[in-house]
Amino acid sequence: MAPLQVGDALPEGVKFEWAPITDSDPTACGLPQTYDASKEWKGKKVVLFSVPGAFTPGCQARHLPPYIEKLGELKSKGVDIVAVIASNDAWVMNAWGKVNGVKGDDLLFLSDTKTFFSKEHGWAAGMGDRNGRWAMIFDNDGKVTYAENEKNAGEVLASSAETVLSKL
Repeated sequence: MAPLQVGDALPEGVKFEWAPITDSDPTACGLPQTYDASKEWKGKKVVLFSVPGAFTPGCQARHLPPYIEKLGELKSKGVDIVAVIASNDAWVMNAWGKVNGVKGDDLLFLSDTKTFFSKEHGWAAGMGDRNGRWAMIFDNDGKVTYAENEKNAGEVLASSAETVLSKL
């Protein structure tokens, strides 16, 4: 399938795996749950960005930290949900959030292993089963208002927190 483009709607049935980060017990990690993005994102403005892998050098050093630092700015522009996806399993994504000091559902760390969202609606990295490096913004009606893929997977330009903020 072709990647979602500006004006397209978030399809029905988009689901990810999720092991929520709990505030009550920061060491806890329960069984992964299904996160129904099609349902949870209805009526909400959402920033979704994708990385090739949790804990990988570029993702850990240059892609994720600015999103964490700019969560307040994103929320002040009306964003209800900020989510990151990677092909890693839900436990790895949970651990990645914890290691980076994310609390609760400030930023969702979702696993793209079951729905293959990147292959069906985004961009795959072209290196095995890894997601590409890209970002999308969905408005309150579930319509894509921004969707860009990095030309070079080692760069963080089109999918950066700064670029996404400029598109809100």
